[in-house]
Formats: sequence, C-alpha cells, structure tokens
Amino acid sequence: QVQLVESGGGLVQPGGSLRLSCAVSGSIFSIYTMGWYRQPPEKQRESVAEFTSSGNTNYADSVKGRFTISRDNAKSTMWLQMNSLKPEDTAVYYCNLRGSVKVGDGLRLRDYWGQGTQVTVSS
Repeated sequence: QVQLVESGGGLVQPGGSLRLSCAVSGSIFSIYTMGWYRQPPEKQRESVAEFTSSGNTNYADSVKGRFTISRDNAKSTMWLQMNSLKPEDTAVYYCNLRGSVKVGDGLRLRDYWGQGTQVTVSS
C-alpha cells in the first residue's frame, strides 16, 4: 500500500516562507513523476511544481523564482520550499506520485495523492 503524507502547512504572513514535506511509503516498482499540486478555495486543482520522468523540474509560471521542489536520492521524501508567499498562494497543497506497482504478475500504472495540507497566506 503506497501512502503519501504531507506536512508543513500553516498560516504565514505575506512575504513569508514555508517548507512542505511529503513522505512516501510503500512498495513502488518504478516512479515516473512526483510533484506538488494545489487547490485554492472554489477553484480547480492545479500543478505547482514537478519532477518529470527524466528528473527535470517544471514550475507553474505563478511560482517560478519563489518555489523550489526537491527530493532525496531515495525518492522517499519530497519538499516544496515556498518563499515570498502571496495571498494568492493560499490553497490546500497536495503531493502526487505517478508510478508503476506490482499487481499480481504484472505492473500497473497508478496515481497516488496525499491528504493535503492547508497553506494560508494572510496578514
């Protein structure tokens, strides 16, 4: 059973910083992508930052230069360093992993999500 658990959210003033963590557990045959998404109030979930299957990083235009995604070599923990936070960054942040897992005698591609962590940027 693959599980993702986020932590590190909270209330911060505009201009402040937060660091989110995502702990990955369980048996994964191969990881393709890992990333962070967010869902602002009454809006759709959107991609914030990700590691591609080749290990490169992509960022949403709205967070470029302010957010940094990183992970450990074992890919068991992923972080999102968020600096210069703005009120419009307020959202529930989710970590995501797409990978293949063993099902019976074969492999299946699966998407996994964490439970989400609230980030509120307000004075």
